Amino acid sequence: MTPKKMMKMVQKWRVEALKSGDKKRNGSETNKGHFVVYATDKIRFVMPLRYLNNVVFLELLRISEDKFGLSGNGPITLPCDSIFMNYLVNVFERGFSDDFEKVLLAFVVGDKCSCVH
Repeated sequence: MTPKKMMKMVQKWRVEALKSGDKKRNGSETNKGHFVVYATDKIRFVMPLRYLNNVVFLELLRISEDKFGLSGNGPITLPCDSIFMNYLVNVFERGFSDDFEKVLLAFVVGDKCSCVH
């Protein structure tokens, strides 16, 4: 994927994330600076916008767009279950090395990741 195409994709997802952040979802509001995504098992996650700068999260969004398409009015569904999403959130919040990011990215992209099938 070229850098130009990646930037266009990020811009589309930011617009969608900002739209979803303005709406009420499941009876609760999303705080400013956050957006809503869903896992494949329909669990709702409120994510900070800074995750849109994370390579692993961007790859999940790209895979989601390929698998489910870009939702116009509906929620963004990531291609993994809530267990894996909880793990990712914990990893993102603790921080990680560049080497671990590469391993995590390879896991998400590769066939070993059961979350993207």
